[in-house]
Amino acid sequence: MSVYLDANATEPLRPEARAAALAAMDAVGNPSSVHAAGRAARRILEDAREAIAQKFGARPADTVFTSGGTEADALAIHALGVGRRVIVCATEHDAVRAAAGPGAVVLPVRADGIADLGALEALLTAGPPALVCLMLANNETGTIQPVHQAAGLCRRHGALLFVDAVQAAGRMPVDLGALGADAIALSSHKMGGPQGAGALLLAPAHSALRPLIAGGGQERGRRGGTPPLAAIAGFAAAAQAAGESTLAPLRDAVERAALAAGAIVCGGEAPRLANTTSLALPGVRADAQVIALDLAGVQVSAGAACSSGKVSASHVLAAMGLGPLAGQAIRVSLPWNATAGDGAAFADAYAGMAARMRPALAAAVA
Repeated sequence: MSVYLDANATEPLRPEARAAALAAMDAVGNPSSVHAAGRAARRILEDAREAIAQKFGARPADTVFTSGGTEADALAIHALGVGRRVIVCATEHDAVRAAAGPGAVVLPVRADGIADLGALEALLTAGPPALVCLMLANNETGTIQPVHQAAGLCRRHGALLFVDAVQAAGRMPVDLGALGADAIALSSHKMGGPQGAGALLLAPAHSALRPLIAGGGQERGRRGGTPPLAAIAGFAAAAQAAGESTLAPLRDAVERAALAAGAIVCGGEAPRLANTTSLALPGVRADAQVIALDLAGVQVSAGAACSSGKVSASHVLAAMGLGPLAGQAIRVSLPWNATAGDGAAFADAYAGMAARMRPALAAAVA
């Protein structure tokens, strides 16, 4: 039996999303065509747009479909960062860091992974208008950032705020207006929809977005290319089916089992997503832990899925000042359909792995 605990890499497909995507596959037309088949496809597209806009507090006209969270991040920074300093939180996803480029100003975080708002105010005071990039919930630790407070600082200093809400959406309340953000990024497969669809939701002031990908005028000229209709339909269905996570008790049970085996919870004192924990096993490399647990039938990850196959320390944990532990932590992220049995399987596998690896490490050091 295999236990999947890597939901922050991708959630299992929700049945509602599967049904919607399969139904949309029967639509023959291109949504840009004016004939009957095209109009039918357009209805599917616009119904999905309206559902996602309503779920996350935006107007349908300000909802731009993309290929996923990475493209939404890049589009936001490309469009909103023109003529502005870009300030990026030290624990942002690599997609944001790459789009911001090497010239971005780094906003430090505290030891618990929360952005240093005092440092943010100093940065906003010291220079010209900025675009601040602050993710709502971290993909590795689950840490929830004080986005609403950061938005207030941004408004006072004439800065814009972009929020990567990819991990948060579908697991906690996310509302563009309530956050006070100028734009938020979403991804279908992080909330149980198909891969290949995402969205950038804009505050009304930024409707006239310059495209990152030019094309045939799709998405009101803000993103070229024929939209992946089935993926978008599934995206909307997943968004509607997803609700605030109730997985905190199961996550806490997983953490208790890991702590009993010698682990350290990274960022456990901060507000976090209910489904996410970062567990460091001192002295034992993260990739070795992932392999050992996989062999025991439990699938987790070492940091972001995008880093799989690389043996490197987590920049998130390094920014939190965790030193060597940054290369010794795994991420356990519970999917929407996780069960108590999954948690028990992890506890058994983790205890066995720790019992084998820690004595072996001590013998090697001796």
